[in-house]
Amino acid sequence: MRKLLPLLSTHPHGGGRSALTCRYRCGDACFHEVPNTSANEYVGDVIAGVLSRRSALRAAALVTVASAAGGALALGTAPEASAHPAKPGKGQGNGNGHGHGKADGARGLRFTPVAPNTADQVTVPAGYSQNVVIRWGEPILRGAPAFDSEKQSAKAQAGQFGYNNDFLSLLPLPGEHDRQVLVANHEYTDENLMFRGYDPANPTREQVEIAWAAHGLSVVVVQEERRTGKLTPVVRHRLNRRLHTTSPFEVTGPAAGSALLRTSADPSGRRVLGTLNNCAGGTTPWGTTLHGEENFNQYFANGSSATDKRYGIGTGATERKWERFDKRFDLKQEPNEAHRHGWVVELDPYDPDSTPRKRTALGRFKHEAAQPRLTDDGRPVVYMGDDERFDYFYKFVSSKRMKKGNSRAAREHNLTLLDEGTLYVARLTGDSPAAEIDGTGKLPSDGEFDGTGSWIPLATGNVSHVPGMSAEEVYVFTRLAADKVGATKMDRPEDVEPSPRTGRVYIALTNNTDRGKPGKAPADEANPRNLNKHGQILELAENWDDPAADGFAWRLFLVAGDPNDPATYFAGFPKEKVSPISCPDNVAFDPHGNLWISTDGNQLGSHDGLFGVATHGERRGELKQFLTVPRGAETCGPLVQDRRVLVAVQHPGEIDGASVEKPASVWPDGPGRIVRPSVVAVWRTDGDDIGV
Repeated sequence: MRKLLPLLSTHPHGGGRSALTCRYRCGDACFHEVPNTSANEYVGDVIAGVLSRRSALRAAALVTVASAAGGALALGTAPEASAHPAKPGKGQGNGNGHGHGKADGARGLRFTPVAPNTADQVTVPAGYSQNVVIRWGEPILRGAPAFDSEKQSAKAQAGQFGYNNDFLSLLPLPGEHDRQVLVANHEYTDENLMFRGYDPANPTREQVEIAWAAHGLSVVVVQEERRTGKLTPVVRHRLNRRLHTTSPFEVTGPAAGSALLRTSADPSGRRVLGTLNNCAGGTTPWGTTLHGEENFNQYFANGSSATDKRYGIGTGATERKWERFDKRFDLKQEPNEAHRHGWVVELDPYDPDSTPRKRTALGRFKHEAAQPRLTDDGRPVVYMGDDERFDYFYKFVSSKRMKKGNSRAAREHNLTLLDEGTLYVARLTGDSPAAEIDGTGKLPSDGEFDGTGSWIPLATGNVSHVPGMSAEEVYVFTRLAADKVGATKMDRPEDVEPSPRTGRVYIALTNNTDRGKPGKAPADEANPRNLNKHGQILELAENWDDPAADGFAWRLFLVAGDPNDPATYFAGFPKEKVSPISCPDNVAFDPHGNLWISTDGNQLGSHDGLFGVATHGERRGELKQFLTVPRGAETCGPLVQDRRVLVAVQHPGEIDGASVEKPASVWPDGPGRIVRPSVVAVWRTDGDDIGV
């Protein structure tokens, strides 16, 4: 029997995330009342009048076809190269991993799993090496000084790598041998761990301006060491860039210029200063990166309206007190400023003079991520999760097709793809009797948590599909629109990733300890456990030859937690052969089609880590831990290439009571040095590919 490590914290969340992290990362979201107080049904009939007769008929037809074909909407083992995976009927051999494959694991996952641990380091498998690619404060722009935590300034930070790296993207750099372009999000700052003698009640202007400069995005060219997977930054490269809280951003799409987005500083409603709380993101097929603005609510003081409450904006002062130094963070003075955040930002890393764009057609909510893929006819579809308890899962289908090539005309066209299309929200229905979903996580009699679903349209361009709301209101108050049409309340939908091999979409649902509490939504088939502290991963499939299809099939791929717990599930793979996992957060695919999962707030007593799991073949569901991160840290931004794995080690040492004077971690530079969030590369010591 596996013996679990003791819990690391007695924090009221009951798990691995510290109170300090909750304060600075999400504004203590879990201590506040759930913003979604709508009375949506959770798994049931579609609200009358929401769907047009045409949409309802199309959805019904898809469900009928799925039933007749034994669930042919794509949730079984598909041909490797197919974009149209087909779900076999139950009992037809769906590749759930009961065969006897190679003893060393699925291709891409052939490494010795890292055991759960609480070591204050990045722990990797035997036979693997690592290096810190770049740390908070390292200079990347011309003229930026070397990092000195005792002499830090806002001007210096504006030219240095930002704080709390999250999403990572590596893009090719044609014409420059062994170089790539690294793009990183910087989600939030923890001033307790940045400034000696920090007084949370009375931050100085200099401290606030440093924090402004430490948020945002970094673009930095990195050099690969040919004999290993080691990466090092190329300082002062022409593409290197910092974007932060005072950088200009353009507002585009159907809500641009809306009266809801206008402020005294920007009466046009089209130009915003700053991007806030950038969490995960995505990389587009046309060579740009997408960045989700997540817990933006915590930066704004003195909220009062019903829409403020639905987005979790408080009525008093903020934790960081930014409103003392810039009135745009005080909603009494600038009531529309918060409407200008909570979007998906698109950045062109190859054009250092371009202005990043906030894409209003993708809706406004707490965007954990935005990951696109192309339909068969070349239209981008972007999948998005709203990271809040009982909030929703969305997609956007562009009305335009991507142009291939790198000509100026093609690039200009492709930079308009995310401004025109239809925004949808998901509604999921289980296929098991309600009595079999009892909140314990026990599998229903058909052996899977699964069912069908429908995409409910919210808006197309300037046309609203939501009764009583204009299109502008749908885009700016997307949560309210989704409430009105009866979307399915989920257990914190975070990162989303479509498989490049099968087209199936994987959604990380991190946890929801409010599920099933009095007055809160009970368990349903997509969210089958009450008081859910470990989370699950949902697998979804739809027909890619019809980008506007209203129906899809879904099932739970993983139900996370201790494999010894009967309430866990690993796609049917024998549970005694998998690593324990808790709180899935970010996800990514490797070249072999395996899904890699990073965790946030592990509630099994171990540090957070990175895991790989086979999604197809006889070893489907085989999950192995690849690394763990230091004390207090979260694993973010996983990126898996042939010869290296990258992770963003976020908020190391963020333990209750920690400070610059009393650090809780000595990573990455050892005792006597300030703790610094950093990006880490891992590779095989023998130079071969990862996991083969």
